[in-house]
Amino acid sequence: MSVDVQRIKEQVLRFADDIEQIRSQVRKNLVGQDVMLSRLLIALFTGGHVLLEGLPGLAKTTAIKALAGAIQCKFQRIQFTPDLLPADLIGTMIYNPREGSFGTRKGPIFANLVLADEINRAPSKVQSALLEAMQERQVTIGDETYTLEEPFLVLATQNPIEQEGTYPLPEAQVDRFMLKVVVGYPNKADERKVVDQALDGVKREIQPVLNPSKLFEIKQTVSSIYMDDKIKDYVLEIVAATREPQNYRMKELQPLIQCGASPRASINLCLAGRANAFLSGRGYVTPQDIKDVALDVMRHRILLTYEAEAEERTSDSVVQQVLDTVPVP
Repeated sequence: MSVDVQRIKEQVLRFADDIEQIRSQVRKNLVGQDVMLSRLLIALFTGGHVLLEGLPGLAKTTAIKALAGAIQCKFQRIQFTPDLLPADLIGTMIYNPREGSFGTRKGPIFANLVLADEINRAPSKVQSALLEAMQERQVTIGDETYTLEEPFLVLATQNPIEQEGTYPLPEAQVDRFMLKVVVGYPNKADERKVVDQALDGVKREIQPVLNPSKLFEIKQTVSSIYMDDKIKDYVLEIVAATREPQNYRMKELQPLIQCGASPRASINLCLAGRANAFLSGRGYVTPQDIKDVALDVMRHRILLTYEAEAEERTSDSVVQQVLDTVPVP
């Protein structure tokens, strides 16, 4: 097995320059926020969707647009508003009076990278239309079903504090997001760089450095990264501990958790762990890879009770306690 792992590592290192080029292009417009950039790359290399949650002005939209600019693919930005209709997202049937027939006008969802800006401002009908695209990679317009081109990623943003004119995302849709990344304030040094860039007035053009064929090769390499059965069991133990904490010496969590993590958490923990190992230049997954991505994979998949809210417990603190308690292989 060591020979196979060594071969996989050699394949991983082949793409080191490509990853560095992507990072350098994105950093032309994005200062700091290295964790957010790594999570976006993890989603890109595994085909997962990302929900970025943070206060206004924290470069969520900038990061997604910069990443899209570094890849040779079709990018669409959709501003979600309360009056948005499903047809504005997926398209509609248009009558052609000359031919006396209906034709299909495809919407902005027919792209490779879709930025759903302020996704929680759209009503439930629009969210339902987006749900099919995210899960099935297809869109239904009238009687016709259209397959979306690969890669297809929905990169969504939402503001956690401004609730006026917003609609909470359905749990079924939130579960479709591979990662939920909480974006925080930059440190003082990074914020100084942001200010300097804003004041110098220089427009920094991002050059596409990754074509679809190379992206496909990277995804194939990520999917071949070795994951030992003990790591898979470790993932299953972490997820099971959110459902039955009393069986893992965490009886105090039982009244705090309404619903534990879904099976998608197990799948996405493994996928994200592989991608994290790839970004670290390794051909195998370690328990630390799983721990590194666990919060982003699981924080939106755990429903807490009112008792947890009364005790000011968050899903992050619950997941962290699980990670600290479940034995590492």
